[in-house]
Amino acid sequence: MGALFDLSGKSAIVTGSSRGIGKAIAERLAEHGAHVVISSRKAGPCEEVATSINERFGPGRAIAIAANISAKEDLQRLVDETNRQFGKIDILVCNAATNPYFGPMAGIADDQFSKILQNNVISNHWLIAMVAPQMLERRDGAIVIISSIGGLKGSDLIGAYNISKAADFQLARNLAVEFGKQNVRVNCIAPGLIRTDFARALWENPEILKGALGPTPLGRIGEPDEIAGCAVFLASPAGSYVTGQAFVVDGGATIV
Repeated sequence: MGALFDLSGKSAIVTGSSRGIGKAIAERLAEHGAHVVISSRKAGPCEEVATSINERFGPGRAIAIAANISAKEDLQRLVDETNRQFGKIDILVCNAATNPYFGPMAGIADDQFSKILQNNVISNHWLIAMVAPQMLERRDGAIVIISSIGGLKGSDLIGAYNISKAADFQLARNLAVEFGKQNVRVNCIAPGLIRTDFARALWENPEILKGALGPTPLGRIGEPDEIAGCAVFLASPAGSYVTGQAFVVDGGATIV
């Protein structure tokens, strides 16, 4: 069983990994043997997470490389520095995202909508395009995009965010078709409501939380670490025949 999830010798970039879901994924990838790059906008929090991982799993298992996903040059530097320090990139987890607007679509400003689409879709496309060539050449690689169950339904509160997450599903499907013959897999994870700072505006509001959890079979909010196991599966030999899929991890919210 252990061999199915063994990531020894693999190197991974996880964006938005200084906290929340990204941090949990990076920690679990390291626990299963991978070397991981912790990346977000600010260097300090990245260094803290990398230090913690190195203390738990051994020196050199994690490095911190700050990068702003909206800046193409930052993403290229992230890739170049990872290649320099780890020699290759086997796993890419596109987790970083943004949502600067809550409310109906009629009220969103152009710059807010553009920022959501840029950071949540186009930046993923940029980073994957930078990483994929080496994976295709080696005929081995795993790419995971963190989408959302919001991409499966409409909303009068986070509609623009949901649109971007629906686009991520299609980005994964399209790239799975393009990369499949070279054994590079691309999948999405679609979390439900998870207790992160990113989703704080949703789960700290009692009315919103009640509406979200009322019909949910498990009847509770999810925790970041409950997303990490799915990412380990998709990155590991256990997921070697899975591509182009969207894995819903939501406590059953979308089935009712």
